[in-house]
Amino acid sequence: MAKILLIEDSKISRKIMEAELEKKGHSCISATDGLEGLKKAKEMMPDLILLDVMLPSMNGFKICRLLKFDKRYKKIPIIMLTTRNEQKDQKIGLATGADVYMPKPFDPDELEAEMQRLLGDRSRLKKTL
Repeated sequence: MAKILLIEDSKISRKIMEAELEKKGHSCISATDGLEGLKKAKEMMPDLILLDVMLPSMNGFKICRLLKFDKRYKKIPIIMLTTRNEQKDQKIGLATGADVYMPKPFDPDELEAEMQRLLGDRSRLKKTL
């Protein structure tokens, strides 16, 4: 079971995603804005972060950059989920350190496949450390 941090300000999206994650056997903790999400990421060291880009108090690009450029948190996989689906936004997301940039609406099976790939990569990495 993976510990997933979901940083999403939309209550409806958050509730749907929490239910789906828990149905698939993941433990899900949520944050509703950028500052809360950054704090929870640092406190709980999740196995993976699902990160919206457009958030109150701090956007997802900044959160991603702060985590990925800090040696304590840089190995936490981050999947950005966002309605910002222009090529320039995707380039910014990947440049700030996102492992995957996935536009909304997304295919839940595709999201789960990316999560499993990243969690598997992280599991292999832990074994080599």
